[in-house]
Amino acid sequence: MTRVTVPKHAVVDALRACRTAGLEMLTDIFGIDYLTYPGHRGKRFAVVYNVHCLHGADRLFVRVELNDGESVPSVTGVWRGADFLERETFDMLGIEFEGHPNLRKLLTPEDLEGHPHRKDFPLGETPTLFNDGRFLDPAAFRAGLTGKNPGLTGWKGGARHGVTSEQGSLPDEGGARG
Repeated sequence: MTRVTVPKHAVVDALRACRTAGLEMLTDIFGIDYLTYPGHRGKRFAVVYNVHCLHGADRLFVRVELNDGESVPSVTGVWRGADFLERETFDMLGIEFEGHPNLRKLLTPEDLEGHPHRKDFPLGETPTLFNDGRFLDPAAFRAGLTGKNPGLTGWKGGARHGVTSEQGSLPDEGGARG
């Protein structure tokens, strides 16, 4: 694995140079949160661009390190495919991409506060509530993962479409926590 760390103001030029040099495919963009990483002394976040040569096995990881609240230039001008990858990184970690044509959440609901891949995202004990009435109860979610409870989410205010319980009807509201 070959990797290089560049300053954020040089990332677009660095990736454009990679493309010109034959690393013509942007395979992935992802973020890393080093908040609790043992021994880490750098900035809190890293955005990693994985570029690949289609005609060989050459692969390069280009990293940009950021502090909380810093943004990085979008590379959608170099690769159109960066659009969704940057949106996913924004959604999961809250890293903003300057100049992105449509930077908004991709995987989580618009009304979900926070970014789930941040190390300081509250897990486990606070129900996640959505505007449309759905909610995710952490205890029921954990129980569903262990097979002790069939339901992973609850619903307040209406029936879910296409979902039935084992008894052929939706569970009553008293069965769901909320």
